[in-house]
Amino acid sequence: MTPAEILSGDLAEAAQALRDKDEPFAFATIVRTAGSTAAKPGAKALLSTDGTILQGWLGGGCTRGAVKRAALQALRDGTPQLVSVSPEDLLAEKGIVAGDEVDGIKFARNGCPSRGTVDIFIEPCLPLPQLVVMGASPVAQALSALAPQFHWSVTGTPHQTKEHQQCFIVVATQGQGDLDALKAALAADARCVAFVGSRRKYAALATQLADAGLDQSSIDSVKAPAGLNLGAVTPEEIALSILALMVQIRRAALKQSDA
Repeated sequence: MTPAEILSGDLAEAAQALRDKDEPFAFATIVRTAGSTAAKPGAKALLSTDGTILQGWLGGGCTRGAVKRAALQALRDGTPQLVSVSPEDLLAEKGIVAGDEVDGIKFARNGCPSRGTVDIFIEPCLPLPQLVVMGASPVAQALSALAPQFHWSVTGTPHQTKEHQQCFIVVATQGQGDLDALKAALAADARCVAFVGSRRKYAALATQLADAGLDQSSIDSVKAPAGLNLGAVTPEEIALSILALMVQIRRAALKQSDA
């Protein structure tokens, strides 16, 4: 539960309803005001994926456009945003124009007669990343047990992900329908597909995939063998190495979007 939810039962209920449906949303909190403003520090709102306020209040329409743009970026990149809405002459005094970003703060123009300044922190709340673990091998079982502890949503078959939800697939069939599982994995819209098996084994399967008409670049993108090279031996250790790779890829993508 976030601080925003602790301070507002209505926000908590609305947020939980969205979480139960794996729907993305964002929290907006006014952290500072200066001059005449309708809303004061501590005012909060729950925002939908299109920036609409679903619950709560942030004052009048003076901040609406800036909040919407920041919410859309927060949900797209998966990173919090801090936006400062100020009158144009105050921005000019600082040598800033609307749209500038300085020290992590994005500045926007307040065109309302109140001429106040409002700083708003926006925090994205995205669905858990989906980890598809295909197979019933000991490695698959160990990975399925481990991943939820690190806030991954685990399933056994690829299916449609929610908006703003990333999908990762691990083929851990280990001799039980490897080719069919790889075909299904490569047909899904996944950020990463990994295969539990040796390089030699995957090379043979890759030839069969190519013969079946699958795109060569997709075949070459499969991580095989799956996992980081930790010297893993047991199923539990191999599962750990695979999850470490998934976390590395996921976090690298978030850093890229934040660059």
